[in-house]
Parts: sequence; C-alpha cells; structure tokens
Amino acid sequence: MSTQTVNKVTAASLLVALGIIYGDIGTSPLYVMKSIIGNRPISELLVYGGVSCVFWTLTFQTTLKYIFLTLSADNNGEGGVFSLYALVKRFGKGKLIIPTILGATTLLADGIITPPISVASAVEGLDVIIPDIPTIPIVIVILSALFFFQRFGTQKVGSLFGPAMVVWFSMLFVLGISQIIHHPEIIKALNPIYAYELLVEYPHGFWLLGAVFLCTTGAEALYSDLGHCGRKNIRITWSFVKVSLLVNYLGQASWLMTQGNSHLGDRNPFYAIMPEWFLIFGIIIATAAAIIASQALISGSYTLINEAISLNFWPRVALKNPTDLKGQIYIPSINAILWTGCIMMILYFKNSAHMEAAYGFSITIAMLMTTFLLSYYLIYIKKMKIGWVSLMLFVFSVIEISFFVANVVKIKERWMFLFFELFIFMVMYVWYFSRKLNNQFMKFVNLVEQTPMLKELSEDDSIPKYSTHLIYLSKADRTYEIEEKVMKSIFAKKPKRADVYWFLHINRTNEPFTLNYEVVEILDDKVIKVILNVGFRVQPKVELYFKRIVQELVQRKELSLHIRPDGSTKYNAEPDFKFVIIEKFLSVENEFSIKHDWLLTSYFILKRLSISDEKAFGLDRSDVAIEKVPMVYHPVSNIALERKSS
Repeated sequence: MSTQTVNKVTAASLLVALGIIYGDIGTSPLYVMKSIIGNRPISELLVYGGVSCVFWTLTFQTTLKYIFLTLSADNNGEGGVFSLYALVKRFGKGKLIIPTILGATTLLADGIITPPISVASAVEGLDVIIPDIPTIPIVIVILSALFFFQRFGTQKVGSLFGPAMVVWFSMLFVLGISQIIHHPEIIKALNPIYAYELLVEYPHGFWLLGAVFLCTTGAEALYSDLGHCGRKNIRITWSFVKVSLLVNYLGQASWLMTQGNSHLGDRNPFYAIMPEWFLIFGIIIATAAAIIASQALISGSYTLINEAISLNFWPRVALKNPTDLKGQIYIPSINAILWTGCIMMILYFKNSAHMEAAYGFSITIAMLMTTFLLSYYLIYIKKMKIGWVSLMLFVFSVIEISFFVANVVKIKERWMFLFFELFIFMVMYVWYFSRKLNNQFMKFVNLVEQTPMLKELSEDDSIPKYSTHLIYLSKADRTYEIEEKVMKSIFAKKPKRADVYWFLHINRTNEPFTLNYEVVEILDDKVIKVILNVGFRVQPKVELYFKRIVQELVQRKELSLHIRPDGSTKYNAEPDFKFVIIEKFLSVENEFSIKHDWLLTSYFILKRLSISDEKAFGLDRSDVAIEKVPMVYHPVSNIALERKSS
C-alpha cells in the first residue's frame, strides 16, 4: 500500500478512517464526564471547568500535537512509535532505545484495559433498563467472542466499521444538541478561564486531570493507525469527529447543570441524556462502537509486535495472515495474552468506574516518549529551528507531565497491572540488548579470501556432495564479509561440498514495505551473495523469495545457472536446495559479569520459547539442516585445578 494510495481522499477512504482510527477516542464520552464528576456535588465550577479542560485537552493534545505535528512524522505513510524510531534512530546514538521501548510497552499494555472499559461502559447502560443486571458475564462473552474471531480476520465485518462509526458520531452530535438547547449558556465553558479556575480554585482540582485525560487516550493509537488511512483522510475526518465529541460533552454538561447541587450517584450522563424510548438502541450502538474501538486496538497490537520483531525488540513468534488483505496480521500468542489480560481486568475491577481510576497512567508515558522522539524528527529531518522545537517540547511536556503526575495516584489502583507492563518492558529490553551483546562477539572473515578453498572443496570428488545449492543465512551486512562460524560449518570434520554456495543476508529497511534484492557474484557461478531488502512491516518468507530469485537468474541467463545441473533428476524435478541454520547455545565455558549473565541467560530462555528460525524465516523443514554450536563469550580464565602428586 503506497503513501499515495492511502492519502487519496474519497468517500470510501473517509469512511475507512472513521471506522479504523477513532474507535478509542470516539468512545470516551461513555465515561469521561462521569469520571470527572464522580461522587462530588454537581456545581458550575466543576461542570464548566471539566468541559473546558476537555476542550483544551482535545485542542492541544489531539489536534495540535497529533493531528498537525505528529502525523507529519510518517515513515513512507506508516505511523506509530516504531515507525518514528526507525526514522530518527540514526540521530540518537543509542539514546532513543529506552524511550522507544517505554512507548511501545505502555501502548501495548493499555490495549488490555481499553477493550474492557469501553465494552463495560456500553453494556452497563442495560442497568438503566434492567436494574441489577449482571453485566460482567455479558462483557466477558463479548470480549471472548471478539478475540476468538481474530483468527478469521476482520475483512468482512471491517466494511461495516465506517458506517457504524458514522451512526455513532451522528448520535453523539444529535444527543448533545438536544441538551444544549436547554442550557445554551454551557458554550461559555469553552473559555479557558474555567479550566484554570477548576485546577486552581476547586478543592484538589489539579488531580481531576487524571479523569480529564481520558478524553484523549486514543490519540496515540490514532498515530499508530496512520498507515491504514493516510494523513489527509485523518485530518479531514477529525473535524467531524471533534465537533461530535465536543457537542456531546457540552450536552452532558448541560444535563448536569439541570440537576441542581446533587450527586451523580450511579447514573451515567451519557445514557441520562438519551430519551427513554431510544435507550435500548443507544446501548446497542454504543456496544457496537466499543467493539470497533477494541478491534482497532487489538489490530494495532498485532502491528506493534510485528514491527517489534522486525526491529529486534521482540522474540520471533508465529504470525498468520487470516485474509488476503495487505497488512492484516494475526498473532496467536499476542491474542491469547490480550484476551487473558482483558478478562483479568474485568474480573479484578468489576465495573467501568473502577477501571476509569486505573486508566490513562500508561498512555501519558507513551505520549511523553512520542514527544521526545518527535523532537528529534522536527530538528534533524524537518530542519526546524531548535528554538521553536524547544518551545513546543516545553508546552507539550508541561501538559503531559501534569497529566502524568495526576495519573500517578492511580498506581495504587493498578499496582497488579504494573507487573504486566514490567513483563513487556523486560522482554523488549532483554531481547534488544542481548542481541546487541551477541553481535559484539560475532567474528567475520573476508569472503573473497575463502573462495579458493570453497572452489577446491566444490570440485573435490572425494568428498560426498552435500547439496547442489547450499544456502547460509548471514548477518554480515558488508558484501565481502561472512561470519567465521559459517566457514567453520562448511569446512568442519565433514566438509559440505556443493556446486553453488549462496550467502543470503536479510536487510531490514527503515521503510515499511520494501521488498527487493541485490546479487553479488564473488566467484563465477560458485560463490554468490544475495542481499534481500525487506521492510519492517513485511513478513520474511525467505525460501519463497530465494527460489524466486534463482528462477529469475535462470530466466535471465545470468551467472550461467541455466546451463549447469541444479540437482534435479528424472525422478524428482525439484532443484536441490539445502538451507543451513546455525543455532547457538550458551556454553558452560563462560565467565560473565552479573549483568551479562542475566541478559544472556534471559535471552536464551526467550529464544527457546520463541518459534524456530525455520518457521520465522518461512523455510520448509525438509530443506533445512540445523547445526548447534556452543557460544563462548568470556572464557573462564582462572581454573583452580591442580594435579595431585602420587
């Protein structure tokens, strides 16, 4: 999917944007005003100040920061924390690793609480019609069904998302207008002075920012879904979405101002402004919107992990394409983790009111990390003056740090949830830094210097032929280098004689959908290096790509491959390919520092839990040979071993 394609503005593309992008932020009216009021007496300062804070939060955080600034930081049309990292990592000199891991961790973690809070808030409207109805089982059934159907893809139901969200936002607008006409003075709440007075004059007003922040929690997910819809479509549809949201918030505030100095109790302003005859339809529409919001976050989590794998932040796990739709991925292990987390959330918190108190903490961290990465983009890529960038960085940092401080008090409600976030962070940290450490001990040799021996081995009839085409996957990004362990594998006690030696290097590009290759002939028709350039959103199907490359070389009559035997026989027309994968294990002959011991031990545990290299690279087991080699990073230097005299 090219940037031009997703940025093309049509009625259909605008519908797609409404269906995919705004699920999270679009369902926030279900719980924002309810969370701001809480059990406090309804007053003009609280209501007007709350709506004013919501309006200016949507204006600064969502509109200015994300819609206008962050969406411009696209990586060939793709958005999200990893796309932004891929753009700016060469300017950061390692300083951007931890912010990126933190941003990805917190975004993924809040994907576990958004589905239950959205669905629970919608389903709890049934309590108005049927008092004391047990909503927890209904929420669990809806969430379980949603996660179960992920394996089949969302191509069919996805076409309904756009129209459904048009209905949802239209309903928000109409319901809001129906209340504003009864209390038009509420428009005054847009004056920022009311927000200031709430934060400064209302008792403990600053801490209400934790509830206000819920109105913009979907902004980070909005940026992550940039690649599905394009910047232009998002910016055009946002005007409709923002007006609908704002009108609904004002409508709820208008209703609250008609209640006198009372308490809200168990009532939800969102459902209270609905006519009684419309309530059941409103609950159905709200539930559909909550499901769409959940689907967007689940799909976004799959994309996030797929990018993390490509950029070496996550162990390789099984990936599936449930449909032919480009970019649609299903990751069974992540699906199971998310489902388990969502069910635990609803069982632990019981209702949406308790979840509101725990919501938002992680997303403030994700937004702060995006702000940090965005500053690098604006300075080094957009070439903006440091003074302007510093000013923007200061403004957004003050806003987001204020939200963060207000959300810190929520840790006591979500302490058990922090274990999940810590788990995600440690997996990313261990995998990334262990691989870096691993690569430091990797030795390379000059491939050109090895070619005489490779030629001699290939022509030595006294050695049984191992394969016609022998292929090694190589991490050597320099054309004329190869890992020392690969050469040792070829010239081991049982040398591997082949007609053609192929060394295949997979180069993960910073662009999302790159897929091309280069061929370097190091020794005529004997030693060939292939560089396969694969975008970070493309799943590497190495064997399929390699056979296609060989096929094209034969058709073009390059490298004389078309006139030499390929290992096929009259009994089997298939060419004779053999891929060799070298798997390392931690040798007992190592002597580590505590940090390196912990890192590498954790890395090899994660590696055992992840899928095998042949599955990860899309290789047929029948064409693969696995070799296990011990890795010695720090040999034991002092061995207190003495010979006992007889």
